[in-house]
Amino acid sequence: MTDLSASTEHGSARGKAFGAIISIHNAIFSRIDAALSSLAIPTLARFAFAAVLLMYFWGSAMTKLGDGIFGLFSPSVGAYAQIFPQKAEAVVYDTTQFSIFEKLIILAGTWAEFILPLLIVIGLFTRLAALGMIGFVTVQSLTDIHGHHADATTVGAWFDRASDSLIMDQRAFWMFVLITLVLRGAGPFSVDKLLGIDRQNSK
Repeated sequence: MTDLSASTEHGSARGKAFGAIISIHNAIFSRIDAALSSLAIPTLARFAFAAVLLMYFWGSAMTKLGDGIFGLFSPSVGAYAQIFPQKAEAVVYDTTQFSIFEKLIILAGTWAEFILPLLIVIGLFTRLAALGMIGFVTVQSLTDIHGHHADATTVGAWFDRASDSLIMDQRAFWMFVLITLVLRGAGPFSVDKLLGIDRQNSK
């Protein structure tokens, strides 16, 4: 009985020690979360987007502009080839063969690549801009796969040993950043904050 009692007391002591460790852990990280998460998470997400993706999307948008000052309203042949690759090839890149609806899609896609990233970086209507970019990246990826016939290496796969495929791997991280912004907003250092948008989430 003595051995059993000692064992029980020892187990109880270990349980109390483990419970104390958990309490300390929770107290520390709950304070860190309360103090920093509403500031750090959205701000770092916007910083990561600006550092990695802003110039990528703007560079892509520049290739879609036509010549001259009115190029923003008259997309280049490359824009047609990027957004509707199969039809562009079928009509031998004759842009007059595209419908008004298709031309409007190309214009919208070009403008979106300029406007949505800018809105995210300055933090204006951030949730809507991030949601728009999620849609844009989804369409971009589907176009790369089905329109441009991206090869297996470019497409990649999840849960494999490789982590550098352009679509499944890299764009998963893009989506993570964008989803974070949809859920958390722009944070305190943003135009949204100045305008009172998401005020309760950016204190």
